[in-house]
Amino acid sequence: MKKKVLFISSTGGHLDELLQLSPLFEKYDYSIVTEKDKSTKNLKSKFGKKLYFLPYGTRSKIFSYIFKYLFLCIKTIYLYIKIRPKVIVTTGTHTAGPMCILGKIFGSKVIYIETFANTNKKTATGKILYHVADLFIVQWEEMLKIYPKAVYGGSIY
Repeated sequence: MKKKVLFISSTGGHLDELLQLSPLFEKYDYSIVTEKDKSTKNLKSKFGKKLYFLPYGTRSKIFSYIFKYLFLCIKTIYLYIKIRPKVIVTTGTHTAGPMCILGKIFGSKVIYIETFANTNKKTATGKILYHVADLFIVQWEEMLKIYPKAVYGGSIY
């Protein structure tokens, strides 16, 4: 029986990085979770029932973001119970935070890959998940100064 692994990230560059791991997907009973927007609709044809969506939200519209984020957290609980992953792999950002924390509470292993875009400062999600992740990977050696318990994994691209 294959191990259940959940791959999760927000859209954009974080999802691009996560999808670089797609050669690993078939080794596991995998699921993918990302935000639903114009750029991710086409992924349903490729991943089918393995793909789940969370609501897309941007902090630029703070009032509506609060409600979307609350809904995201509720849907995260539903998806976690449905998928029951043994491992959660994420490239970030805010979409992945609640899933990783929930997973940690219920015994999932968490693997966080800090974004390639940051070479010298912590991301908001990285600051939180650094303390939660079982394995915290950075893509730049310089980031080991900022995250001393991290592992240098090299570029995901």
